[in-house]
Amino acid sequence: MKYAFIKNHELYYRLEALCEVLGVSRSSYYEWLIGKDDGRAKANQELLIKIKEVHAASKEVYGYRRVYQALRVSNLTSSSKNRIYRVMRNNHLFSKTKRKFRVTTNSRHSLPIAENILNREFKAVAPNRVWVGDISYIWTKEGWLYLAVVIDLYSKAVVGWAVSEHLRAKLVADALLQAIWQRQPRTGLVFHSDRGIQYASESFKNLLNLYNLILSMSRKGNCWDNAVAESFFKTIKVELIYHNCYATREEAKTSIFEYIEVFYNRKRLHSSIGYMAPMQFEVAA
Repeated sequence: MKYAFIKNHELYYRLEALCEVLGVSRSSYYEWLIGKDDGRAKANQELLIKIKEVHAASKEVYGYRRVYQALRVSNLTSSSKNRIYRVMRNNHLFSKTKRKFRVTTNSRHSLPIAENILNREFKAVAPNRVWVGDISYIWTKEGWLYLAVVIDLYSKAVVGWAVSEHLRAKLVADALLQAIWQRQPRTGLVFHSDRGIQYASESFKNLLNLYNLILSMSRKGNCWDNAVAESFFKTIKVELIYHNCYATREEAKTSIFEYIEVFYNRKRLHSSIGYMAPMQFEVAA
């Protein structure tokens, strides 16, 4: 058959009857239909260019949902989320592959444990009211590099971070001090962590007391009590760490700095804060 989209005889006769009622020839209708299809293909190509720009700017970490939000916020398209999904799928544009994340902090110690004040209340009414912290690891050809972060629950911004070759309490203290120097929190801020020995150490507790901060700790063996910090490490590993092979610790540190300070805090869209970047969310509030 001349027109491949006429797939069965029943449809063919229905179209023939429609053309007769409208007083147009079948060939005219087919030419219009083909032209409409070409127009859609052209529109998809134009949309694809915009999608590729957003996808590349995100370092290929955005899936179709975040691409849709980025295009919508920037007024670059009125296309639906489903259409963007189809265009990305048809052009093999996907978010980077996920891998498993494992916790490495040591909670097998006899040091005193703080009460779980946070109790999974992962939303704060204002900046610098509740922070959460955790530690993870990055492999380099020079050996392990350990990363400690402090995250503000209000905007999900990383407000302090530090890296080191060791897992001593100084690592988490350095991350907290950076957060304090940058944010100047008020008395009574709650800092939540897991039961890791670094956070339970006397030196870290003394630092909290010095600045009148209140320590909260997760329940034993319950990673969900510190889900925001866990989620951040899963994100940075999926979007950055797993896709790089660092020759040196300094190279890894530079890469982490660029991810946190340039991309994550200022550009990456977060679904939990209305698909805004953390710093954008704080300014808009």
